[in-house]
Amino acid sequence: DLQLLCIVQEQCPCETIQHRQYSTILSIQNTTMATPAPKSGPGNLATFNILHGFPEALVRGMRSSFLADADYHHLTQCETLDDVRLNLSETDYMDALADMGTLIPTGLQKAAVEKLVTEFKYLRTQAIEPLSTFLDFITYEYMIENVMLLLKGTLSGRDINELIAQCHPLGMFKESTMRSIPTFESTPRGYQDLYQTVLVDTPVGPYFAQFLQESSDRSEVSNVLEEVEIEIIKSSLIKYWIEDFAKFVDALGGETAVIMGDLLKVRADTNAINITLNSFGTPLNEPAMRASDRKRLYPSVGHLYPAGTSMLADVGDEDELGRVLELFPMYSSIWNVHAAGSDGKSIDDAFYERDVQMLELAFEGQMHYASFYAYVKLKEQEIRNLVWISECILQQQKEEIHKFVPVFSFNAPWRAGSNKHSRR
Repeated sequence: DLQLLCIVQEQCPCETIQHRQYSTILSIQNTTMATPAPKSGPGNLATFNILHGFPEALVRGMRSSFLADADYHHLTQCETLDDVRLNLSETDYMDALADMGTLIPTGLQKAAVEKLVTEFKYLRTQAIEPLSTFLDFITYEYMIENVMLLLKGTLSGRDINELIAQCHPLGMFKESTMRSIPTFESTPRGYQDLYQTVLVDTPVGPYFAQFLQESSDRSEVSNVLEEVEIEIIKSSLIKYWIEDFAKFVDALGGETAVIMGDLLKVRADTNAINITLNSFGTPLNEPAMRASDRKRLYPSVGHLYPAGTSMLADVGDEDELGRVLELFPMYSSIWNVHAAGSDGKSIDDAFYERDVQMLELAFEGQMHYASFYAYVKLKEQEIRNLVWISECILQQQKEEIHKFVPVFSFNAPWRAGSNKHSRR
């Protein structure tokens, strides 16, 4: 090759040789670049930190703001709400309570929720697609709850200002939209106008459209909202939201699809169990309505779907519900807590404990979106804990004060075994 190159150099000008060498290099580069680049996703090791590293660092830093075991110990030893405020002044809630006069449970809840909303909105401003859409999906649940609160309140004649004050800040629309909901007439035409002029323009409008479309197959659309109870409408909308959220998460792929997908499956199962349990003693538990109306409220995702939800549709009482859940180990233990009634725990308490465990585990993984959802839900649990403790102190029910689920606690039942093992 070297001899051939020398001969060519003697016969050809230097410029020609350089041109040919340059052309060869270009052809090699073009051949290399013809290989398609790997697809990037939310869980891709190469691109996640470039796209979402900053907001993820923020939410993982916010994890340190949760109350510790020592904070809960001090709060449960308080005798008055002033003592509660004094102890919270040494935590991350110091600034949130700085401008509050007399501490009351409702005021504490409002201040804590506003703090959470401020943090969430800051995370949202730092997010780009598809994380921004993921965070928007989290707010859709609160939008549904707010609309249902306004609908239910206006049907009972409550004041609009009182209702708006009770709405969750993460699910607020424009004030004009919020105030236009109670202006409709309680007639079939009024409900149609409400949907066409107000609900269509909201981010959760497609869920309302889907509900009306499915309901029209069984009755006239104009009478749907008038005839169906508000809670049934709410359950239907939450179902559509879970299914839509699960489809979006599955399309993202990566660790987000695995971890967040499992959280949504468990959420769907919880809804199905609660709908079944709450239907006992209502028209939804009548044999003719179990397989039609009640089954229609079960999400089409989850560990129970489809075999478990089909069995739930035939359940007529708590004994039958218990026999169905015994077939699913992850829910049999929760049902046993409800059936035994040990330590005064309800099935909601058992669900809260299970949710906290799963949400805490979401922080153990890397490069996925589930930690953002987990932060919001764990903060909600912490707020419930604060309200419970303050209510027990206010009502002098100190014997009930320890019935809450701490977050990231070293004394949690699912950590007790590992802690004991580590000490040996």
